[in-house]
Amino acid sequence: MSAELAPLLDRIAQALERLAPPAPAAPDFSEARLFRHDPGTGAFHPAPDYPLPLAALLGVDRQKRTFLTNLQRFAGGLPYNHVLLWGVRGTGKSSLAKAAFMDVAAEAPDLKLVEVDRDQVTALPALFDLLRAREERFVVLCDDLSFEEGAAAAKALKSALEGGVSGPPANVLFVATSNRRHLMPRTHAEDRGLVAAAEDAEEEVSVSDRFGLWIGFPPMDQATYLDVVHGYAERYGLIVADLERRALQWAQLRGGRSGRVAWQFIRDLAGELGKPLPL
Repeated sequence: MSAELAPLLDRIAQALERLAPPAPAAPDFSEARLFRHDPGTGAFHPAPDYPLPLAALLGVDRQKRTFLTNLQRFAGGLPYNHVLLWGVRGTGKSSLAKAAFMDVAAEAPDLKLVEVDRDQVTALPALFDLLRAREERFVVLCDDLSFEEGAAAAKALKSALEGGVSGPPANVLFVATSNRRHLMPRTHAEDRGLVAAAEDAEEEVSVSDRFGLWIGFPPMDQATYLDVVHGYAERYGLIVADLERRALQWAQLRGGRSGRVAWQFIRDLAGELGKPLPL
């Protein structure tokens, strides 16, 4: 290299360094227990604690026991399974995941929850690799997961759960909620050719098989719905003479019964009676 070129190359290298984006700072998970991940910037945005206690979720006792046992094993460093919470809308799938996390995290300060958007599933392998190197244990939650974009997202999730040659990260528990057990969009076959749709469907069903624990949330019958309404009313001191009649009318206007509908009725009743609620 000639003496004349050396200063020029040095100035070019310095200019390129100034143009390069700064390396993202290491995430600080000490400022909260719940975070939302932005794969575009790599940031983890802290979120406030989930306010609804686990005991306040009614009508899903079996689901609570099963999910909580698996989560406690994960928090304690024991073998565990990734979880798919599936069933009709409004049955408390996401609420159960967050409330159970808060319950276990009260005794496990290194347990964190990271929520990811369902449209950003393709970023999961990179996220899992990042979390793998951390000392904390992470519940990664994806709400309302389905593969509207086809097999690409399904393959990314499979890669994240399997972990490639390194294996899956031992400090990450993936939890997904979905209205469908096999995560496949209903319009799948309409949008693509039959052969391509069949191949994508096989890819997506194989992703469902990566969840070792499937917890179903069936539709709520009238007796269970009224039990949930009574449970909420007693818990928050909402006393009215015609509680059941009003609760059934509310469900009829909403077009169905679910834990969400029961909670919305209770919120309306609490507002009418001037009573505070946690949400």
